[in-house]
Amino acid sequence: MSLSTSSIRVGVGGWTYEPWRDNFYPQGLPHNQELHYASRQLTAIEVNGTYYSTMKPESFRKWHSETPDDFIFSLKASRFTTNRKLLATAGESIARFIDSGISELQDKLGPIVWQFMPTKVFDEADFAAFLALLPKKEGSRTLRHVMDVRHDSFMAPAYLALARKHGVATVFTDSDKFPSFANLTGDFAYARLMASSAKLKNGYAPKAIEAWASHAQSWAEGGTPSGLPRVQADADPAAKARDVFVFFINGAKEKAPAAAGALLARIRPRRS
Repeated sequence: MSLSTSSIRVGVGGWTYEPWRDNFYPQGLPHNQELHYASRQLTAIEVNGTYYSTMKPESFRKWHSETPDDFIFSLKASRFTTNRKLLATAGESIARFIDSGISELQDKLGPIVWQFMPTKVFDEADFAAFLALLPKKEGSRTLRHVMDVRHDSFMAPAYLALARKHGVATVFTDSDKFPSFANLTGDFAYARLMASSAKLKNGYAPKAIEAWASHAQSWAEGGTPSGLPRVQADADPAAKARDVFVFFINGAKEKAPAAAGALLARIRPRRS
């Protein structure tokens, strides 16, 4: 199967992880060169640190300068925006995150992930108010948002309709800890893969890597991959080409770079 890959990005969560210094980074690589190295093996990185603390514009500017022109950063938004009883009250927190300097990433700024607690139940009115608070742009730059919803109540047509109305994507995950559905809600697809095994060389079996390559291609071509769970009785939106982001995030995290590398090798030549 020949894959079109211009819109498919593959990466991991972060770039600082002690076990990767044994199986991903070259021996003796200075820690301050890890982003430089990782960004030339992968095509995207999801930043988790922005979930826990507010970064300075200088940090985003530095990340931009250390990575290739076609590299993409996905940012996890501050937990103070999503870990609250009433999402409708998150306006100030959202603004603080957006204004923290993320625009310094320029064209390397990818989707913003809004992650919710597994106990957060879908409340249509409150969630609608939250989505209305999300800015469409930062300056002249268009922002893309993706919802990481983790309660079964979100697996409902009402949520799908709301997400589509506001043009936000929804995370798909292969973890059995969280609900997941492949129904498309935005103009891009976003997968966070969390089921890697320490027993496998690349974290995932070759057949699984092949399957994810096929799923990514289906999303990129505007379709919905077959074999993935869906909210039933939902009509697919009109098919159109989409950007696709696939991140190996959790499970046996030490295997994440190998899994990402295996998928990248399947869908495109590695960078020289």
